[in-house]
Amino acid sequence: MRAVVQRVASASVSVDGKVISSISRGLMVLVGIGTDDTLADVETLTNKMQGRIHLRPLLNIRVFDANGTMWKSSVKDIAGEVLCVSQFTLMANTTKGNKPDFHRAMSSNASSELYATFLEKMRRLYVPDRIQDGQFGAMMNVSLTNEGPVTLTLDTRKFEYVSVSGGTDKKTSENGNKEAKNQTADVAGSRSVASVNPGQTDSEVDVS
Repeated sequence: MRAVVQRVASASVSVDGKVISSISRGLMVLVGIGTDDTLADVETLTNKMQGRIHLRPLLNIRVFDANGTMWKSSVKDIAGEVLCVSQFTLMANTTKGNKPDFHRAMSSNASSELYATFLEKMRRLYVPDRIQDGQFGAMMNVSLTNEGPVTLTLDTRKFEYVSVSGGTDKKTSENGNKEAKNQTADVAGSRSVASVNPGQTDSEVDVS
C-alpha cells in the first residue's frame, strides 16, 4: 500500500458538484492499493510496530508544530481530522512510454474491501467522526490547502531509507535490500526494471 500524506489547513471532496466530506486542520491521505497487498499492509500502515521494523503510522506521524517547535505533534495530538481518498493511480508504472500502466493496481472489488478495512482500522484507532472518506470509485474533485507545504509518502513494502550523506538507515527490510540490488543490476544493463507488485489488470482501467 502507498499513501501520500499532506498536512492541510482544510480539505474537501465533491462528487457531481456536491461536497460529500470535508475536514478542517489535519491530514489529507491518498491511498493506493497494489495487487499483492493484504491485511498485513493495512496493519503496517496504521500500527506502530510491524515485526521488528519501527514505522511511523498515519495517526502518530509528527508533522505539526507545537509551542514553536517543528515536527512536534501528530494529528492525534492536535485533535485534528483525517480525510482519506482511495487513489489507484498511485500504483502507476511510468517506466515505459508516455501512458501510465496500472497493472500494479488491485482490481476494484478486491481493493474496495481492503480499503474499507483500512478505514475501519483508522476509525478504531482514533475518533471515528474525525476520519472522513471520499467516494470509492467515483470521479471526485478534491480540494485542499496544503499547510507548509508538507507532503510525505509512505510505502508498506519499502523500509530502506538513504540518508543525505549516502548512508543507509540501519532499519532496512529484506524487501528494501532486494530493491536496491535490482536497481544496481538495472544500471549495469543486465536486465530491465522489474515490477515489485506484478499482477492482473483492473478490468475497469484502460491499460492498452
